[in-house]
Amino acid sequence: MPRVTLRVNGAIHEVEVEPHDTLARVLREKLGFTDVKASCEKGECGSCTVLMDGKAVVSCLLLAVKADGREITTARGLAREGKLHILQEKLIEHDAIQCGYCTPGMLMSAKALLDGNPNPSEDDIRRALSGNICRCTGYQQIVEAIAAAAKEQGINRGTEPKT
Repeated sequence: MPRVTLRVNGAIHEVEVEPHDTLARVLREKLGFTDVKASCEKGECGSCTVLMDGKAVVSCLLLAVKADGREITTARGLAREGKLHILQEKLIEHDAIQCGYCTPGMLMSAKALLDGNPNPSEDDIRRALSGNICRCTGYQQIVEAIAAAAKEQGINRGTEPKT
């Protein structure tokens, strides 16, 4: 059986995988990262989205062997020193979490967006979330929460967000 080395949320994990194991399955079942959700397992819902080397990927379509040696960030890895990430805070403040199943994937897509575009327009946010399905919220609160996070980050950096 192949062994892969993954750096997940800053910690290094070596794990044996089957050649057909997906990253989502390895993260959830072998490493215990249940914040990575497994829903459609077809790459259509976005609930399994993680960051791999800073880029959003649907982990249900990615073979774990392709992630060998890569940096993986899950929603659990956003909080630092017991403090929630600004995106997590804003989702809570804006009541953008209903059942919560899509939330980890939404967070990771939003994080990738803000890392690449710290001042996104509403259209930019909606485009970034287009691969994430939420059956509860209707998206408006999620979009508002991400815009608020971008604005607060911009204020903290001294930049003005796009409107």
